[in-house]
Amino acid sequence: MRVLVVEDVRRLADDIAEGLRDQGIAADVAYDGLDAVGKLEVNPYDVVVLDRDLPGLHGDLICKMIADGERPVMVLMLTASGAPGDRVSGLKLGADDYLSKPFHFPELLLRVRALARRQPTAHPRVLRAAGIELDPLRRTVSRDGRLIELSVKELAVLEALIKASPAFLSAEDLLEQVWDENADPFTKTVQVTIGRLRRKLGDPQVIETLTGAGYRVG
Repeated sequence: MRVLVVEDVRRLADDIAEGLRDQGIAADVAYDGLDAVGKLEVNPYDVVVLDRDLPGLHGDLICKMIADGERPVMVLMLTASGAPGDRVSGLKLGADDYLSKPFHFPELLLRVRALARRQPTAHPRVLRAAGIELDPLRRTVSRDGRLIELSVKELAVLEALIKASPAFLSAEDLLEQVWDENADPFTKTVQVTIGRLRRKLGDPQVIETLTGAGYRVG
C-alpha cells in the first residue's frame, strides 16, 4: 500500500508518515497543495491523507480533482473542525472518510487500512497464493499452516507480490509500492529482501525470478 500525506504542519505530516512506515506502508509527504498535485500526477497512491486547509492549493480543490480523476484513490480528509456541517461538505466534495484533529494515530491507521480495502480494485482481506495466507491487518503470514515471522518490509513485499500474482513485479515496481519516493533506485534492498523472504518461506521456493521481468509468487 502507498499513501500520500498532505499536511502543511511539517511535524505532524512527518509523524504521520513515519507511523505509517513503521506499519509497513509506503508513505510520501507533501507540505502544500501544489506539491501534492504534482505527486498525485506521477505516483500511484491507494490512499491520500488530506488536510483541508492547505497553502498553495486548498484541500477542497485537491479532493475534487481526485474525485473527478480516473485513478481509484481514496481520500481521508483531515480538519481542525469537527462540526457536522464541515464533515458533510467534505464528503460532498468526494472525500471517502473524515477525521477531526486532534486524533489518535491508531484510529488514523485503521481508517487508512479500511479505505484501502474499499478501493474498487481492492483484494480480499486475507490474501492466499501457493499455500501462503497473509493477513495485512493482523500482520500474520503462514505457509501450509506454519506461522512465519516476517519483518515489516518482508511482509509488505510479499503482500505486493501476492496481489500482483500471476503477473511479475520488477524491482522498480516493488520500490515504488513498498518503499517511498526517497528510495534509491540503484539500491539492492529489493534483492536482499527477496532473498530473506525465500529463506523464511522455505522449500519448495514460491518466489520466481524472470530476468527482465522481475519477481512473482507462483
